[in-house]
Amino acid sequence: MIKLRPGAERGGADYDWLKTRHTFSFDTYHDPAWMHFRALRVINEDWIAPGRGFGLHPHRDMEILTYVLEGALQHQDSLGTGSVIRPGDAQRMSAGTGIVHGEANPSPDQPVHLLQIWILPEKRGFPPSYEQKTLPPWQGLRRIAGPKGGDGALTLHQDTELWVARLAADESAEHALASGRHAWVQVARGAVELNGIKLNQGDGAGASEEESIRLKALEPAEVLVFDLA
Repeated sequence: MIKLRPGAERGGADYDWLKTRHTFSFDTYHDPAWMHFRALRVINEDWIAPGRGFGLHPHRDMEILTYVLEGALQHQDSLGTGSVIRPGDAQRMSAGTGIVHGEANPSPDQPVHLLQIWILPEKRGFPPSYEQKTLPPWQGLRRIAGPKGGDGALTLHQDTELWVARLAADESAEHALASGRHAWVQVARGAVELNGIKLNQGDGAGASEEESIRLKALEPAEVLVFDLA
């Protein structure tokens, strides 16, 4: 069973410095039909103008992933972390018992395009922590986060894995789902067929009672696949 979430139907807002689209309810956007999918709570697609960003603000008890598609994002937090996240990097911040952080576009002339993802942790009260890795170039399907890390992947405090498929036109990839598992598919770039259903950039879909996630790229594509309990 696959439930589609067309990108054009997402919530969001356009400010002079930020364009944002919300797959699930977030901030002032509330849709009871789209509160979350399993432990996946937020997928926000953001475009941040040069020299602008989010000032310091707090979080608690959330696993926060940032996936940059174009440009660069500068990060700072109350753990003393200062870093820049670029395409090809994987970043995870566990808010745990409490963390304060800020994000900004350091470029004077180029916007930054990113996905910010929130995943509910398996329990409350983890110590706050930060992790960032630069991944080697890849083609096909790669695991970039999971509950045990390993193989260059980030460690999540939840029974969730994040895989990213980078596909050339007409290239295919398949991810098997164990019995009782669910998947969320989010198209970051391009267009694909998901188990025979067409998805365009910005579209998402939740899959339950499926044996596998089968992707076929209709054009060059980058797709996030969440494997969820």
